[in-house]
Amino acid sequence: MNKTEILGRWSKEKSEELYGIKNWGAGYFSISDTGEVLVNPNKENESTAVSLMDIISGIRDRGLDMPVLLRFENLLDSQISFLNNSFREAMKKLNYKGEYRGVYPIKVNQQQQVVEEVTKFGQRYHHGLEVGSKAELIAALSLLKDKEACLICNGYKDEEFIDLGLYAVKMGYKCFFVIEIPGELDLVMERSQALGVEPNIGIRIKLSSKAGGHWMESGGDRSIFGLNVSQAIEAVDTLRDNNMLHCLKLLHYHLGSQIPNIRDIRSAVLEATRVYAELVKEGAPMGYLDLGGGLAVDYDGSNTNYSFSRNYTVEEYCSDIVEAVMSILDPGSVPHPVIVTESGRTTVAYYSVLLFNVLHVEKFEEYGDAPDKLDESTSEQIRNLFDVNKNLNQKNIQECYNDALYYRDEIRDMFKHGRISLRERAFSEKIFWNIINQIAKEKQKLKNSPPDLEDIENAIADIYYCNFSVFQSIPDSWAIDQLFPIMPLHRLLELPKRNAVIADITCDCDGKIDRFIDLHDVKTTLPLHELKNEDDYCLGVFLVGAYQETLGDLHNLFGDTNVVSVRINPDGSYDLVKEIHGDSVADVLSYVEFDPKFMLVRFRQTAEAAVREGRISAADRKGIMFAYENGLNGYTYYER
Repeated sequence: MNKTEILGRWSKEKSEELYGIKNWGAGYFSISDTGEVLVNPNKENESTAVSLMDIISGIRDRGLDMPVLLRFENLLDSQISFLNNSFREAMKKLNYKGEYRGVYPIKVNQQQQVVEEVTKFGQRYHHGLEVGSKAELIAALSLLKDKEACLICNGYKDEEFIDLGLYAVKMGYKCFFVIEIPGELDLVMERSQALGVEPNIGIRIKLSSKAGGHWMESGGDRSIFGLNVSQAIEAVDTLRDNNMLHCLKLLHYHLGSQIPNIRDIRSAVLEATRVYAELVKEGAPMGYLDLGGGLAVDYDGSNTNYSFSRNYTVEEYCSDIVEAVMSILDPGSVPHPVIVTESGRTTVAYYSVLLFNVLHVEKFEEYGDAPDKLDESTSEQIRNLFDVNKNLNQKNIQECYNDALYYRDEIRDMFKHGRISLRERAFSEKIFWNIINQIAKEKQKLKNSPPDLEDIENAIADIYYCNFSVFQSIPDSWAIDQLFPIMPLHRLLELPKRNAVIADITCDCDGKIDRFIDLHDVKTTLPLHELKNEDDYCLGVFLVGAYQETLGDLHNLFGDTNVVSVRINPDGSYDLVKEIHGDSVADVLSYVEFDPKFMLVRFRQTAEAAVREGRISAADRKGIMFAYENGLNGYTYYER
């Protein structure tokens, strides 16, 4: 097929529909007229769009290779602005008298560059940080300069944690201790008296409301952290008895990380606001209502209440929250609080894109065509399988499918008992897979295919072996079946003829991706293009900025990838503002308690012993040691 024919049958519009880029891309990602994926932080100005393939070329010219994680500074800036401005617009429209203060939960992506840029871009909105551990608090205090921003301290707190937070209050930070368990309040009061610093205290409440999705156990009566209503009242009484009720200023709850249904969000806000109003009646000054996380990311672009989508926009989310708070507080003339949300996922998800290249493809039709006739010595079962292949047609595909499975299993059993040779077994496998391929082709011509054949395309899907580790770079894909948008970065004016699953290079059966986004369901294969000779074929996994980097593990000792931060300029040019080289082999070995220097000494001794034994020459030893040292210093991924 020549280029004109390909272009005549396919277009960028068809690629946009096939991969859903307009649905999940939030206006940041699109396809160019030349068939390449573009990134654009300025949705209103198409001239600022940059091709990801151009960025890959620039990275390689500078000596870095794939896999690489791209971070786009402008996208993070844009998402922070979008969230804050959406709340401001909703409050202005509904005449809300309070303010909005966003906080970024460091746990969503703890990388220093990410947290630093959140504080930098969020400063004009007084966008703060949420911490859940002592280490995160120490990190936050080193980066957060804005004293108007909130610093929310969640999680289990020891004396050292509390002291550090109290010192932060003394220095002028709006640092809040959120009481997660009953006994924590006593320690906060004890340390505040010892240091002579009045704390800003919040209570995390367990709501009866629950949300659907993967993280539904974050809310409800059985959630791990938080006080039930009885414990909350006890906390109020304790503070009053110690003349510290004036320190209670914040109510917090957390419904979940990715809440797909807006009704669940609204229900929780109504319940929490009622609790807030009652705390005000109890005499607490309050002033802050922290709704936790939950603002979902539409990973599949379906705009539904599916686990990895959401049936609302950010603007609707903000308006519904503001309206719900007002509906509870206004009848009792309770002053409007500062609304706080801990929206980490939607803040950083779009920020990062994982890029990798395809190394090899396995196709099932590579088994080749069956011969026209068989030798007289061929066993009866293989002859029967051969006849199935020969007589298959559109009318008998179900029968042929059943027969093919039966004869294949019989032949395998014969091999186990030594009745046929390995060569005969291999020949029968060729015939079997030819039958399956033919059935898949004939099935496409049917209006209603037999139920047994619904997933037959999956059985013959190509395997695209790709230069990355699922466990290191997108662990949620493996651990909780998280869906991420995945697509080719180029050749998008060409018809993608192959249906594929993606395998990584970890040599683990779980190191694969065989679930892909779809508007109406989950696809088990991804349409991809044929490889062209030695040309690189590049894929991207999008919306990976939340949770993936620090959850990654060292499966098969594949370490962190190269990371490149990109700033896109108003004229459409871009700057690589920061490069972080991925882990070397020596790095990952040191993480698991190997000492690379000691290893080098030991291997040198082994090589010298081989010289003494006459197995290798001194010159051989030089080359071997050079290769060993190069390996230690090299990238853990496939290098060209």
